[in-house]
Amino acid sequence: MMEHVEHIHSVSDVTRYIKMMFARETLFSHLQVRGELSNFKRYASGHCYFTLKDASSCLKCVMFRSRAQGLRFEPQNGMQVILGGSIAVYERDGVYQFYADRMVPDGVGELALALEQRKARLTAEGLFDEDHKQPLPRFPKTIGIVTSLSGAVLRDIYRVSKRRWPSVQLVLKPVLVQGEEAAAQIAGAIRFFNERYPVDVLIVGRGGGSMEDLWAFNEEVVVRAIYASKIPVISAVGHETDFTLADFASDQRAATPSQAAELAVPDRLELKRYVMSLAARLREQSRRQCDAKRLRLNACLRSTALEKPQLLLAGRSQRLDRAVQALQHTMKQELTLRRHRLSLACEKLDMLNPLQVLYRGYGIIEKRGRIVTSVQDAKVGERVQIVLKDGRVAARIEDLDESGENAPRRARTSRKRQQEQNSQLGQERKMEDAQKEGTLF
Repeated sequence: MMEHVEHIHSVSDVTRYIKMMFARETLFSHLQVRGELSNFKRYASGHCYFTLKDASSCLKCVMFRSRAQGLRFEPQNGMQVILGGSIAVYERDGVYQFYADRMVPDGVGELALALEQRKARLTAEGLFDEDHKQPLPRFPKTIGIVTSLSGAVLRDIYRVSKRRWPSVQLVLKPVLVQGEEAAAQIAGAIRFFNERYPVDVLIVGRGGGSMEDLWAFNEEVVVRAIYASKIPVISAVGHETDFTLADFASDQRAATPSQAAELAVPDRLELKRYVMSLAARLREQSRRQCDAKRLRLNACLRSTALEKPQLLLAGRSQRLDRAVQALQHTMKQELTLRRHRLSLACEKLDMLNPLQVLYRGYGIIEKRGRIVTSVQDAKVGERVQIVLKDGRVAARIEDLDESGENAPRRARTSRKRQQEQNSQLGQERKMEDAQKEGTLF
């Protein structure tokens, strides 16, 4: 009896076989799956890895960079989407996964979702802030136009602007307004006018169309070029009901290209009517002012001041006389008061004047230029000067009589001093006699 031996396969063989089974099944080659995005992550390589799930199951998915670059919106966790692609086995991990070729939002258009996401992000950056918007020039000389060379947009702008303001100069920078290259050309034309050919105002736009047709004006490169423009920009994209991100970023939005031309230049006929109305108002105001001035002049001519100026001067002269009289009276009173004060001050000064006592018979004794105020300052025999009211008298001290409260205490000292002074006086007299007789001792 022969023993049955089973064939043993490797893991790679089994995985490869299962992969072939998935590849032979046509259902898995072109498949659309609806579900909720979870664990979405976009790597630096550009590849996207995520999970698609529903209430009871989940499916691992991958979208490579070549496909992910075509997404117009940013996938987010929790978003309901529909994937198109195929299912295959990833041999290294031995798992099957969905290889997505396309992704669209479920229940809302892909472009609409992409527009809302981009609008929210650029709004957060401040690209649509009203504070950044510039006023349009009142009387522009040159207008730059960024649009297609063909089409009704250019004709409408030319017709309306020339009718309203014939002297304005229009400068066209033709660009594609639809397709993959349109956004780059529009942004480049805006930069061209800012950097190389400055104009007073820019009109950027195109005619109407579907959201796909207008999508170039929703591209971020165009929005940022409009935001960075130093030249005021008027957006004229599509019809009145069409809105693009270029409208929000521009300084002024026009519903149509014709309205853009109306916003860009003034109407010369309307301006002419306005100037004429101002001239009429000026003439009327001038007439009214002249009439008012004439009435006032006539009233002045009939006034008393001009007809009888002497009456006006008489009254003023009387007021002047009264004022002068009052001033003189006040000055006399003030002068009398000051004189009286001066007299009182002089009297006080005379009372305090030490020379005043000389007129009452008193004298002042001086010795060597100093006033003698006490007997202690004098000696018997000393020569002194007596100052009287009308001159001086030379004298010699013959005797000293010290009296008062210090007399008892100084009595003995006085007698001794008296003796010394008498002796000194005798010597001085002898000297004087000797000098008279010519005898020298």
